[in-house]
Amino acid sequence: MKALVTGISGFVGSHMAEYLLGNNVEVFGTTRHRSRMDHIRHLTKDLNLVECELRDPFSVENLIKSAKPDLIFHLAAQSFVPTSWNSPMDTISNNISGQINIFEAVRKLDLDCKIQVACSSEEYGHVEPHEVPIKETNPLRPLSPYAVSKVAQDYLGYQYHQSYGLHAVITRTFNHTGPRRGENFVTSNFSKQIAQIEKGLQPPVLYVGNLSAKRDFTDVRDVVKAYWLALEKGEPGVSYNIASGFCVTIKEMLDLLLSYSQVEIEVKTDPSRLRPSDVEILLGDYQKFHQQTGWKPEIPFEQTMEDLLNYWRARV
Repeated sequence: MKALVTGISGFVGSHMAEYLLGNNVEVFGTTRHRSRMDHIRHLTKDLNLVECELRDPFSVENLIKSAKPDLIFHLAAQSFVPTSWNSPMDTISNNISGQINIFEAVRKLDLDCKIQVACSSEEYGHVEPHEVPIKETNPLRPLSPYAVSKVAQDYLGYQYHQSYGLHAVITRTFNHTGPRRGENFVTSNFSKQIAQIEKGLQPPVLYVGNLSAKRDFTDVRDVVKAYWLALEKGEPGVSYNIASGFCVTIKEMLDLLLSYSQVEIEVKTDPSRLRPSDVEILLGDYQKFHQQTGWKPEIPFEQTMEDLLNYWRARV
């Protein structure tokens, strides 16, 4: 079996590659000339890496014609919400055009291929208190350009299945974290700051944004198993929540990280870390996906956060 992972050098992509190789799947992965390769350097001898600009339809068609994958895990995206405020057009055009080019290539080549589309809980956006935990039937009220791009990707998966019979399965993943999480994301940002303070590389002050937001965190190693099962057992054209079903405030997450450190650390709010609008609560209901595939999260949140902090301790 052959699988193509777009964005293979990224956070989820590198874990996806490890999982696939562990299941004896031949793995192809897309990179760009500016991709950081440190997440997959230990895997490069086992991977078929192809430099491909997903916004270029000819590059994408040539890649898919050459690889002829049985499975595509479409993970590549501009995925940092604050960046989408600064570069809305870039985020939307990047995230939508890459997916369309993949779909069009598979359609034109008439490839018998299953495609997982990595969408996001950010699509739900504004959620009323009575609407949690969030089911797939909840209204989509996106609150950022990134979220809008993911709504478009979600609906494109449905549309291409209905119009052309593409086997596209949409996963709406809630917050996920773990080792290798990008330092711009809140769990990694706090972990890196703690590691730097412990090493004396910054004063004992940790800078934060909105600590009251509530988030549902799943370990990335559980998430990639979910993506595999989405293509093995999921229904095409259908959207599934991937979540832990457990919610913490950002402050509770920070307090947990601080409990793993022996250093006295002061916490200060940095106004530049606050967003124009923030989703108040994201708590997911993953029962639909569990009933379809049997998946459930297995790695405790405490272990995820300790592993992430130790990841940064080894790198600063």
